[in-house]
Amino acid sequence: MDKYSIETRCLQAGYKPGNGEPRQVPIIQSTTFKYDTSEDMGRLFDLETSGYFYTRLANPTNDHVAAKIADLEGGTAAILTSSGQAATFYSIFNIASCGDHVVCSATVYGGTYNLFAVTMKRMGIDFTFIAPDCTDEELEDAFKPNTKAVFGETIANPALVVFDIERFAKAAHAHGVPLIVDNTFATPILCRPFEFGADIVTHSTTKYMDGHAATVGGCVVDSGRFDWTKYPDKFPGLCTPDDSYHGVTYTQRFGLEGAYITKMTAQLMRDFGAIQSPQNAFYINLGLESLHLRMKRHSETGLRVANFLSSHEKVAWVKYPSLPQDPCYHKTKKYLPKGCCGVVSFGIKGGRKAAEAFMKGLKLAGIATHVADAKTCCLHPASSTHRQMSDDELRAAGVSPDLVRLSIGLEDADDIISDIRQALEQAQA
Repeated sequence: MDKYSIETRCLQAGYKPGNGEPRQVPIIQSTTFKYDTSEDMGRLFDLETSGYFYTRLANPTNDHVAAKIADLEGGTAAILTSSGQAATFYSIFNIASCGDHVVCSATVYGGTYNLFAVTMKRMGIDFTFIAPDCTDEELEDAFKPNTKAVFGETIANPALVVFDIERFAKAAHAHGVPLIVDNTFATPILCRPFEFGADIVTHSTTKYMDGHAATVGGCVVDSGRFDWTKYPDKFPGLCTPDDSYHGVTYTQRFGLEGAYITKMTAQLMRDFGAIQSPQNAFYINLGLESLHLRMKRHSETGLRVANFLSSHEKVAWVKYPSLPQDPCYHKTKKYLPKGCCGVVSFGIKGGRKAAEAFMKGLKLAGIATHVADAKTCCLHPASSTHRQMSDDELRAAGVSPDLVRLSIGLEDADDIISDIRQALEQAQA
C-alpha cells in the first residue's frame, strides 16, 4: 500500500477482505487447523508451503496485524509476540547465542537492561552498554569480533534520550551486524527507523499501539535489507541448514525479505511459545486504526505540558526532547519532526518529599506504572518502583529522588495542566 499515506494504512493495511468476508479482522480463536491429508500438513512442517497448523507458532489473526505493523514501518515481514519483553528477547536471540556479544545503548528501558545484563548474560551472551552520546572512538572500541548486533531505543524509556539512528547504523554496518531499534515510544507515525538505516524494529504494542492499557503484546519487524549472506560465519543460523527443519537454509528458501522472521517463527516461537493471543491481536488492530490521530494529540499536549512545567517556579528541571533547550533537540528535529510522544519527565524543587506531596495532590492523572495510553498517568519512581533504594542509590541508577514521570493522555490539555498546577501548589519541601 505504498501509494497511500501512513494515515490511510493505519486503517487499510494488513487485511483485505474478499467478497462477502468480514470487514473487520476476524478473530481465529482456534488452537489447531484441519487438513485433508497428512501430506498437506507435512508440507507445512517442511516449510514448503505457507499455512497454519498450531497457533503457538502462527495464527491468521496475528499475521494480519503483524502485516499491518510491517507495512507501517516499511518492513518486509513481522511477527507478534506475547509482550514487548518477548519481542526484545527474540530480536537478539534469533541471531546471537552462547559466546556472542551485543553492543547496546546504556539508556534503554530498565526491563531491557535487566534482560540483557542479567538473564541473557546467564545464557552466555555478553552485552556492552555504551552512552548514546559516546565518542566515535568509544563506539568503535565497544565492538568485538563476536559482536552480533547493536541495540537502542528511538526514544529511551524513561530517560527520553533520542537515539542517533544513522550514526549507530553506520557503525553497526561497518562491523557487519544489524542495528535493532525499539520504536515503542515513537511508533512509525513519528519515526520510521528503517529510513535512517536500522535493520530490525521492535515494539511493545502494549503502549501506544494498543493505546488503551487493555492488552499486552509485542512485535518484531524486519526491514528485509540486511544481507546475512555476506557474513555466513557470523550468522550460521540463517545461512546454513537447520537440522530441526529438514535442513532448510532460511536465506536460500525465503530470501533476505523473509529469512529472519521465518527463522524466528520456526525456531523461537516453536520452542519458547511466547505468542500473542488472537484476541489481543484484535485489540491491537483497533488501536492501530487511530494511532495516527492519537500520536499527534499526545505529542501536541506533551509539548504544552513540558512548556508549562519549564516555566513553573516549583519545577527544578524538565526532560522532553521537543523543547528547544533539551540536549536532544537537534536529534529530535532530524528523527522526530512530527513530535516526540506524550511522555514528560521532570523534577520538583524540594526533592523526594515535594514529589510525594505532588503525587498525593493529583486528581485527574492516575498513579500507575503504565505509560503511553489514552489516560494521563503519573509515577514517582523513588516512592514506588524504586522505593527500596536510598537517594544515593537512586542517583547512581540515573533516577533522581525528585523525578516524576508523566504520561500525557488524550484529555483536554487545559484540564491536564490545571491538574498539574494545583498538585504543584501542594508540593512543599
